[in-house]
Amino acid sequence: MTALYDVAAIGNAIVDVIAPAEEAFLQAEGLSRGSMQLIDEARGVDLYSRMAPGIETSGGSAGNTIAGVASFGGRAAYIGKVADDQLGGVFAHDMRAIGVGFETPPLSGGAATARCLINVTPDGQRTMCTYLGASTELTAGDVPPALIEQAAIVYLEGYLFDPSEARRAFAKAAAIAHASSRMIAITLSDAFVVERHRGELLGFIEGQADLVFANEVEVKALFETDDFDLAAARLGAITQICAITRGEQGSLILAGDQSHVIAADTVAQVVDTTGAGDQYAAGFMFGLAQGLPLDVCGRLGSMAAAEVIGHYGPRPQANLRELAVSRGLLT
Repeated sequence: MTALYDVAAIGNAIVDVIAPAEEAFLQAEGLSRGSMQLIDEARGVDLYSRMAPGIETSGGSAGNTIAGVASFGGRAAYIGKVADDQLGGVFAHDMRAIGVGFETPPLSGGAATARCLINVTPDGQRTMCTYLGASTELTAGDVPPALIEQAAIVYLEGYLFDPSEARRAFAKAAAIAHASSRMIAITLSDAFVVERHRGELLGFIEGQADLVFANEVEVKALFETDDFDLAAARLGAITQICAITRGEQGSLILAGDQSHVIAADTVAQVVDTTGAGDQYAAGFMFGLAQGLPLDVCGRLGSMAAAEVIGHYGPRPQANLRELAVSRGLLT
């Protein structure tokens, strides 16, 4: 079956609130620099009241990735739950405006649309507090089989391992993709996800995943070791393709007997690292869906990650396809 979409993604639909912050603010709020923690709605309102002025933008890890795929000119679709409220309307408009298929029915009469409060320190590091709200109400019924069957790559956000209903939606999508011989990709999302669900993640990776994205901290946590080379080798041994990002050290791609070390793109100034891993995945999967060699896929990912950390916000501001063509990575 010919794929209608290059990538279809499932994730937590979240609106990001991004603001600059000093280390002293993090300490005063009891926030661990560079971490992501879940909060309730009351804590979100309280923290937001003390944050510096910032920007609001549609986000969520897989949502950011799918926006990147669209910026490359890819055919993209997204499944995620928002509420029937103002922020939910903003999220849906943002996705559709960039050409992404988004038809998940909004939640009525329940929790508000999810939001992530992101405090960015002067070095570009982001500290995130997330109220998941309506995003956790995603159910298996929200996953249309036809959409999954028509996607070359089905991309699953590791954060969905947390809420039980969302995990069932995750499992349904994976089963449909597997039965349709579609590529199943997963991102580990965060070290806390790995710590909470290590056994289930390993089982999923070994049994169903074809492509795994992780950063250095996550892959070490997955195999409970401080030895990066050991952790990377173990991940490479249980999946068809894995791409591991390492910040300034670039990324490592392993696929059978192939090994590619991809240099990080030069950035004039790191402004905000939010979305770097998400955009790396976007570039990589777009390249893979076009049948490009793995090293080129990695370079597309590195380029997209470098673009997003040069400005506030987790989604590209430049046209990634035009940028890739100017670099000779696409024609």
